[in-house]
Amino acid sequence: MTTVHFTDAAGATTTINANAGDSVMETAVRNGVTAIVAECGGSLSCATCHVFVAEADLPSLEPMGEMEDEMLYGTAEDRADNSRLSCQIRLAEGQELHVTTPETQV
Repeated sequence: MTTVHFTDAAGATTTINANAGDSVMETAVRNGVTAIVAECGGSLSCATCHVFVAEADLPSLEPMGEMEDEMLYGTAEDRADNSRLSCQIRLAEGQELHVTTPETQV
């Protein structure tokens, strides 16, 4: 089973069973995670799906691309070393991922 644990800025966690191959952003939007705005629908042009990935989970992710890296400089909340755009994180079969959403996306 593929699982994403979304923790909001207040510390509340929502656990969602996800589909392998979907992005973390698609999973969030489909399941009503309001902290993921996703204005551009995943086209890598808005940075409103910013998340902080748990440090222990970072090695399991594909490396960040140059465009994502640049877009993270436009986030509403300052980027951190573990910042990613959730539209660029594709989930693998059996993966368990922990992400925290920033206080604001816009």
